[in-house]
Amino acid sequence: METIIKGKAFVLGKNIDTDQIIPAEHLVYSLSDPEEVKMYGKYALSGVPIDQAGLPEGGVPFVEEGDFASPYTIIVAGPNFGCGSSREHAPFALKVAGAKAIIAESYARIFYRNCVDGGFVIPFETAQPLNKSIMTGDELSLDMENNTLTNLTQNITWELRPLGDVVNIVQAGGIFEYARKNDLMASSEA
Repeated sequence: METIIKGKAFVLGKNIDTDQIIPAEHLVYSLSDPEEVKMYGKYALSGVPIDQAGLPEGGVPFVEEGDFASPYTIIVAGPNFGCGSSREHAPFALKVAGAKAIIAESYARIFYRNCVDGGFVIPFETAQPLNKSIMTGDELSLDMENNTLTNLTQNITWELRPLGDVVNIVQAGGIFEYARKNDLMASSEA
């Protein structure tokens, strides 16, 4: 089980809604066809106004034009991440783009549950506004066992709120896979 996630930070502000995470016009692609699934990665976070994408400077796309994956592994955002409509396509798109974790001050409840229940990305919470301290492109190390985030670029470490079994559910591939692996429900092979 992966306990350390390392990668580049992509920094956003507050109230990033699901229409910014995956705009409604891109909800036309299949969730099972591998070629169409890539389109969710291509358009992940494409609804964020470009001047608010990749803070503090802005003007940084999460996924470069013509690509299907992002060079950024860890999203750092302000409060109320994932507000808006309750589409599970939003955390799915982030996963397809290559995001492994989000660190935000707070989440819309249904977005948080969709992240966990679908096994898409790990939603950590922080008491501090880390989106004011971390810059897009900073190299980060997220220690899920110790609930810490280290900015390797700036040599600063912060405590994060513990997740409990959330990590195990996401790493199992979602709530149903977690239940099957822990004998909480019948296997799909039965």
